[in-house]
Amino acid sequence: MTDWPQAHGRYVIDAVGSTLDEGMRMATSHPAPFWLMAHRQTAARGRRGRPWSMPEGNFAATLMLRPEGAPGHVALRSFVMSLALHQAFIAVTGKPELFGLKWPNDVLLNGGKVAGILLESAGRGGQADLLAIGVGVNLASAPGPDEVEEGSVLPVSLAAETGVCIAPEDFLQHLAAAYAVFEEQFMQFGFAPLRTAWLAHAARLGEVITARTGQNERTGTFEDVDKDGNLMLRTATGVTRIAAADVFF
Repeated sequence: MTDWPQAHGRYVIDAVGSTLDEGMRMATSHPAPFWLMAHRQTAARGRRGRPWSMPEGNFAATLMLRPEGAPGHVALRSFVMSLALHQAFIAVTGKPELFGLKWPNDVLLNGGKVAGILLESAGRGGQADLLAIGVGVNLASAPGPDEVEEGSVLPVSLAAETGVCIAPEDFLQHLAAAYAVFEEQFMQFGFAPLRTAWLAHAARLGEVITARTGQNERTGTFEDVDKDGNLMLRTATGVTRIAAADVFF
C-alpha cells in the first residue's frame, strides 16, 4: 500500500452530515493539512448546492489546506485534485485509457461521471486562509439517471465499469499520496505544467460543447484552458473565457 504523505493528518469517521462542513469545523482546532473521510454522509452536496448521492461503499472525503495567495490562484487546486484522482484511478485499475477529465472538476470513466470535486474557502482581506476540497467517488455504485440534472453526464461506478472493488479507506491512501505529489509540483512550478498535464487528459478538447451558467448558455468548440483555469470556448463571435459553468456534451 502507498505510504501516507508526511505531515498530513488523517481522520476517518463513520457518519457525518458533510465532510466539507465537518472539515471546516475541525480546522479551528486541528492543524492543516488533513484529510477527513466519512463512510456515510447525510447532507452531502455538489456544485451550486445540489444534493450528492452517497450509496454505501462509495468514497467521500475532504482535504483541508491552509493555502497562500489570491482566491483565483487557490482555486486552481481543483485541477490539482483532478490530476490526483486520475492518478489514483490508474493506480488501482492499471487502465489509464479509461479515464478523462471534464472541466471544471469531474473525472470520467468510459465517458460517465465517476468522481466530482467541490471547493469551498474561507478568509479575510481578499485572501483564502482556509480551503476545503471535497471529493466524492462512485466506487461501489452510481446514482440513477433520475438523480442527476437532465442532460448531464450519467454517473457510473468504478466497480461496474472495471470490476475493481476497493474499500474507501484504501482509495484514500492512493488519493492522498497522489495529491501530495501534485501539490508539491504546484507549489514549486506553478500552474503551467499542471495545466499541460490536465489538458493531456481533457475530455472533448477540440469538440463542440455547451457551457451553461445561471445567466446564459453558450455552445462552441472547447479550445483550451487558460493560465487562470478558465474554459476557452470558440463561438461564431470569437473566443470566450468562462470562469465557472456546467458543461454539457
